[in-house]
Amino acid sequence: MKEFVLKHWEGEGGCSQIIRLALPLIISTGMSSVQMFIDRVFLAHYSTDSMAAAMQAGIASFSIASLFLGTASYVNTFVAQYTGAARDDRCGPAVWQGIHFSILTGLAMLILIPFTQGIFNWMGHDESIRRNEVIYFQIMCVGTLPMLVSSALSGFFSGRSQTKVVMYVHLLATLVNIVLDYVLIFGKFGFPRMGIAGAAWATVISYISSMLMFFYLFFNKEYRVKSATLSGWRFDGELFYRLIRYGLPNGIQFMLDVCAFAVFVMLVGRINKSALTATSMAFSINTLAFMPMLGFGMAVTILVGQSLGRNEPATAVRSTWSAFYLTYIYMTILALCYWLFPQIFIYPYRVGITDSDFAALEKMVRNLLLFVAFYCLFDTGNIVFSGALKGAGDTRFVMVITVVLSWVVMVVPSFFAVRNGKSLYWPWSFATAYVCILALVFLFRFLTGKWKNMRVIETAPKVPPELPEVPTVGI
Repeated sequence: MKEFVLKHWEGEGGCSQIIRLALPLIISTGMSSVQMFIDRVFLAHYSTDSMAAAMQAGIASFSIASLFLGTASYVNTFVAQYTGAARDDRCGPAVWQGIHFSILTGLAMLILIPFTQGIFNWMGHDESIRRNEVIYFQIMCVGTLPMLVSSALSGFFSGRSQTKVVMYVHLLATLVNIVLDYVLIFGKFGFPRMGIAGAAWATVISYISSMLMFFYLFFNKEYRVKSATLSGWRFDGELFYRLIRYGLPNGIQFMLDVCAFAVFVMLVGRINKSALTATSMAFSINTLAFMPMLGFGMAVTILVGQSLGRNEPATAVRSTWSAFYLTYIYMTILALCYWLFPQIFIYPYRVGITDSDFAALEKMVRNLLLFVAFYCLFDTGNIVFSGALKGAGDTRFVMVITVVLSWVVMVVPSFFAVRNGKSLYWPWSFATAYVCILALVFLFRFLTGKWKNMRVIETAPKVPPELPEVPTVGI
């Protein structure tokens, strides 16, 4: 047993390397949830309309920005493969192509500002909520540019396995957000009482602070010399094209996956208010499983990219399976808790709900957690194996399969189930089937090994063999 553990624990691609790389990324991704939670708590104390508006407008702005975010963040795969290939001088230029893309698309988001009122009028929410939604959405459009640039810059450090740097920057940015939330929402220390606008500006300023911190570190003398982080600022058409070629499918998949689940929740809401509330609670509880998985998925993408850059596909395979073992153990424990002790996760939502309403809601959420417990075991394969494919550059396959299955297996059947008056458990069955089938497809794609021959970086020019000191002449 000890030999088995040591075999899978030590060395390149072992479980210990995965944990060291993934843990800071787990904390980093968790910071976004913390920021969102703090925003909602402060706004709930300010006004319930502001809290509701921030939720809806935040989802709307992120759904659009996710297309650009998924593309800009793919810089980390380029950096990982260049790092593995010992071509550090190409890391800086690769990041700069992500920065150029981020500036262009961040400015493009500003075009939406004049149309915001019409967008939320079409949604038909109450006037008081709609007015706040417009304010929040417009300010978040302004914040898209620094958010995207920050994501591209973070790819330089994560792609080089410097994930602690990413963690520390996100921790500091989150602290900035929390402090400014309190100051700007409630008008403390001489600042005006801004309400939902204060929450939005606090988020934008936290994006700007993380961007500036990353820039400061990015321009470190060592990186300027070794990785061309300053001299590589120029636009590189060929490198920019490859970022779009491999990164844009990643962005499309990210955006449409977010949209598919948004439509799914909307369809469930048509059943009744209790179904919507129970679904929201179940998905919120599921973030306990999902957020750490994102960190492991990012770690797999980085390690696979570095291994393929070194032309060591066997190490890439080992890294992927190590991440799978770790996440599967975590998911199994969590699934058992969902099944055996659901009240632990449900009880925090008890506040503000009458005893009779909570009793009915608790039973419904208990049943939904059984679905979550089952499909989260497959979600392990989803995140890990798709992360490996992305690390190689197989982003088009990931995009096509995710988009097709999400709508064919989950959204469309759920629409007909709701339309025909079926219970809540029908659409949830389709959602579970989608997660499970997707995981099996990614596993099959991984096992075929086609990804082992893929690269997102250009092939390095071959150096001719050294000529002999004394020329020889054939006789």
